[in-house]
Amino acid sequence: MSKTKTKKTTNAKGKPVRRKLGQPMKGCEILVAALEREGVDSIFAYPGGASMELHQALTKSSQIRTYLPRHEQGGAFAAGGYGRATGKAGVCMGTSGPGATNLVTGVADAWMDSVPLIVLTGQVPQAMIGKGAFQETDFYGMTLSVVKHSYLITDIREIPRVVKEAFHIATTGRPGPVVIDFPKNIQQQTAQPVWPDSIDLPGYHPYPKADDIELNEIIGLIEKSERPVLYCGGGVITGEASKELRAFVEATKIPVTTTIMGVGAFPETHKLSLRWLGMHGAAYANWAVSGELRKDKNGKTRKIADGADLLLAFGVRFDDRVTGKVEKFCEHGTIVHVDLDRSEHNKNRKVQLPIHSDVKYALGKLVKMVKARPIKARYKRWHQQIAEWKQRAPLRYKITGEEMSSDHIKASLKGKEDQVILPQHAIAELYDLTKGDAIITTGVGQHQMWSGQHYVYTRPRQLLTSAGLGSMGFGYPAAMGAKVAFPNKEVIDIDGDGSFLMNVQELATAKIEKIAAKAIILNNQHLGMVVQWEDRFYESNRGHTYLGNPDDPSAIYPDYPTICAGFGVQCERVMYEKDLRPALRRMLASKEPYVLDIITPHTEHVLPFIPAGGTVADMIY
Repeated sequence: MSKTKTKKTTNAKGKPVRRKLGQPMKGCEILVAALEREGVDSIFAYPGGASMELHQALTKSSQIRTYLPRHEQGGAFAAGGYGRATGKAGVCMGTSGPGATNLVTGVADAWMDSVPLIVLTGQVPQAMIGKGAFQETDFYGMTLSVVKHSYLITDIREIPRVVKEAFHIATTGRPGPVVIDFPKNIQQQTAQPVWPDSIDLPGYHPYPKADDIELNEIIGLIEKSERPVLYCGGGVITGEASKELRAFVEATKIPVTTTIMGVGAFPETHKLSLRWLGMHGAAYANWAVSGELRKDKNGKTRKIADGADLLLAFGVRFDDRVTGKVEKFCEHGTIVHVDLDRSEHNKNRKVQLPIHSDVKYALGKLVKMVKARPIKARYKRWHQQIAEWKQRAPLRYKITGEEMSSDHIKASLKGKEDQVILPQHAIAELYDLTKGDAIITTGVGQHQMWSGQHYVYTRPRQLLTSAGLGSMGFGYPAAMGAKVAFPNKEVIDIDGDGSFLMNVQELATAKIEKIAAKAIILNNQHLGMVVQWEDRFYESNRGHTYLGNPDDPSAIYPDYPTICAGFGVQCERVMYEKDLRPALRRMLASKEPYVLDIITPHTEHVLPFIPAGGTVADMIY
């Protein structure tokens, strides 16, 4: 065997770059070796005609374990869960045509939530591209609007560079998905790979830094403020800035609210935490930002108490689920927006001071500035106001007569209405039994909001949820990905019956691949969030939101215990409140995949609730 040689070349700046020259390999083998060099240990991949060569190469890897999802979407969500839980790039792969198109929702999900993801797809041979060959789609073109970058490999010699660049782009700056489309003929070719030691991407500067003048301006605004609030999003987590955020809060005593993507960036058990805000966020968080406003019987808005006079926004998008009627969001406060993505500045909400900067750098520098010149104000009256709001409008729930009005519940409980299980109670019990230490994933719907409200999060990457795209079916595959990343952590998907059913086939993956991800199904036999809107705005007229069997409404349909048994996964149904806690204990004690089918009323609504396009004055709580 010949020795590895070193080849010298130059980058765009003319500086020499040393590259290692490897042994002759097939294109598919070069790709796998490139993945290994990036530290990849797991890939979620479904084979097909255009990706068989890649799978053959993966079978020879001693480093990378290939997990076989039962649907490409499940594989993409699993890779996304891995990426969300670790901050490293998750990797998924599908074949050409429908295999690739089945990945698109997972790609778009990662794009919306800034998740590092490498998406590999087999492609038909180069000579067939554009000719309507069997299972051909233009995956490169199809995904351009939902990726951070895309590659179509046209030369086997490009593979090492492309893979190294792809991982760098996916994981730096504002993370996101990167697509690598790989024609089959290049997979089969042979070449001697040249391994780059470094990369050079002219114009790509992922970590801009605020200057001291801008940051000193923030200090000045804080000094003048009487009612400051920190508003923090997913950018704090992806920017690994949670430590700096906490230090800044301890130094300034400014209360903190987050987006749902920012949950865990600041410990929700901290006295200065306002939890998260927005459509279904805490009432006191919304009041703290925009003021306590109410509408009288004539529909006129009146002010009860002032909100923030200074809003320090770090790593946020000012998305519609947070702001409602955007021009009324923190209408009377000065807004500072620090973000490394300049395109987010003034996109949704005009701000007084936009700062283009890496969040970790900005917060770290602000901490140093405050330590050198301590903030004199301590905001006693502001803290008292927030404490009063927290006491008056906590996140709470209770059983009402409305829950008992459900025919479904009456039939299921068979006269034991006092044993109804509210979904919030199930989550609160889970929180208690896990001591708040589990990694939680969710599907999309009411259960997603309740999971954010009634499980209390103390660290980053603890709540993994599809926030931007709102992808039903996300929860259980994401739990598998997180469990692969952290096999010794308890990982639990809190899901709805509709959302869980969308990727129920991934129970087979969990069983066969021995991924001990757990799932709680809050089963109300309905598309709960849509039902809530029907109840509020459509006189409870059901527009195809009932998921049960209309010919037998007293039965629970589908029968999840039977479905799970078919996959070899343990499942039990919980009907009565007295059985809930013991069932949760049995689930948590299991070392295998496990499903709890918990029957809940469909009449329960997520509160607080600010209707879409509304303001704090419209909040129901």
